[in-house]
Amino acid sequence: MKLKHLLSMAAIAGLMATSAAMAADVRIAMVPKSLGNAFFEAARDGGNEAAKEIGGVELIFNAPAVVTAEGQIEVINALIAQRVDAIAISSNDPDALVPVAKKAMKRGIKVLSFDSAIAPEGRMLHMHPATAAGAAKAQLEMAVDAIGPEGEIAILSETPQSTNQNEWIEEMKKLLPSDEFSKLNLVDVAYGMGQSDKSYRETIALLRRYPDLKAIIAPSTVAISAAAKAVEDQGMVGKVYVTGLGLPSELAGYVHTGSIKSFAIWNPIDLGYSATYLAYDLIQKGEVKAGDELDAGRMGTFKLDDKLETSLPQPFVYDASNVDKYSKIF
Repeated sequence: MKLKHLLSMAAIAGLMATSAAMAADVRIAMVPKSLGNAFFEAARDGGNEAAKEIGGVELIFNAPAVVTAEGQIEVINALIAQRVDAIAISSNDPDALVPVAKKAMKRGIKVLSFDSAIAPEGRMLHMHPATAAGAAKAQLEMAVDAIGPEGEIAILSETPQSTNQNEWIEEMKKLLPSDEFSKLNLVDVAYGMGQSDKSYRETIALLRRYPDLKAIIAPSTVAISAAAKAVEDQGMVGKVYVTGLGLPSELAGYVHTGSIKSFAIWNPIDLGYSATYLAYDLIQKGEVKAGDELDAGRMGTFKLDDKLETSLPQPFVYDASNVDKYSKIF
């Protein structure tokens, strides 16, 4: 009887330990703008790195097939039904996602945005990939480096609702009257809707509409590749330069052929890694306030400002001197 009692107690203890382990498990969902985007696939890899490092964390990665708010809303509703613990979102529309984000938070799910923000009422914090002013200035500087201090430029962005791209474009417009950029003439802002084929077509339209165009700034990993290909296909290498934000692994070839002289990007692996850590911090803390410093593993700590926002370091510039090295990483 004593042996049976001990075995019984051991079994109960085992079940309790298993239950405790299950209760400690955390599910964090990462919802990027769309699937099939190498930038966000790298962010997913960073998220998985953080989840493994933290331990007891499952990262769920899902997004719509195309860059739409409606697609993200459908994905988020499914995640609410799954009762995940936190959702980190790169928003396709800052306002359209607010109702579904509020619904998630009402159910006890922690919601944050990263890369592209949800409006403040729809999230608990936001992490910028870089400051808007810093990203804007870097892109204008790269355009000047390619074409000189004067000439016609155009911008090829994602969608008219893309929060981060819109912030960068507005900051670029503010900088254009300054002495450094006053001789640049912004002739148009076009949108590729986060799709390679449409971005390609929009680039060709810009090249035909503005025969004196010298540079296209594409603050999108999808648009910059498509724009560089279009410039090459149209035989415009050396006449029109493409710059903006993109991945070394996708743009190294264009740098070597000359359609791109330089481009910039923050490390998407670090972005996904940090977003996952901040989501975990939210789950552990319950709520955050201005001035809080949140742990992000190897990335150190992130301090929240009075808007409950924080930022990765400024973007890094890639050119022929270093692109091959980094293209092997991401």
